[in-house]
Amino acid sequence: MQKNYDTFASVYDAIMDDSLYDKWTAFSLRHLPKSREQQQLLELACGTGIQSVRFAQAGFEVTGLDLSQEMLEVAKKRAQSAKKAITFVQGNMLDLSQAGSFDVVTCYSDSICYMQDEIEVGDVFKEVYQVLNDGGIFMFDVHSIYQMDHLFPGYSYHENAEEFAMVWDTYKAEAPHSVVHELTFFIQAEDGRFLRFDEVHEERTYDILTYDILLEQDGFRSFKVYADFEDQEPTKTSKRWFFVAQK
Repeated sequence: MQKNYDTFASVYDAIMDDSLYDKWTAFSLRHLPKSREQQQLLELACGTGIQSVRFAQAGFEVTGLDLSQEMLEVAKKRAQSAKKAITFVQGNMLDLSQAGSFDVVTCYSDSICYMQDEIEVGDVFKEVYQVLNDGGIFMFDVHSIYQMDHLFPGYSYHENAEEFAMVWDTYKAEAPHSVVHELTFFIQAEDGRFLRFDEVHEERTYDILTYDILLEQDGFRSFKVYADFEDQEPTKTSKRWFFVAQK
């Protein structure tokens, strides 16, 4: 089984809910200070570049970083079609030493949850802190414990389109507040045959206090927590937590 987004890249946009990008954009703009100067923004785990283009359209100078070269190829074509000059870089958020410096760093679509353990989460925070300018903002979202423990286990999603079919099943994993997503794709080749591909995606989250401690340990001087794209405090049944931290 593949353990990355190589196959997922070709169908990712078809199965993603476009309205989520509107929500991520709106949340970000609400929590960023207004500036007359163009701000430098780094989007971690930028995927196929939909959010990067949204940020560029909002006036930011955008750099998008992703582990998957396949995702980035799609992102580059999207930016060209939108006539936006966006820099896309293949890289790992665990090492941002060559990334440059930024006023804003974002990491959405629960990408932090793909880190293996809280040590790696802390390492990401440390890397982000290093590339942020003084007063810079770091925004990210993660799945809540409620989502991981009560909503994901047993989740099943099937998609049938003209050129592909997909089965997505989610199971509880061994580590606390973690799940395994097993994805099976049937993608139509040029000769008309459907080829099967399998991928495994593992995600893990932690309690809010753990994220707060890690942010503080890595130097962030202030941070706030919100839930489900709204400017409200998390509840016991919130599905997605949003963090806004300042250097």
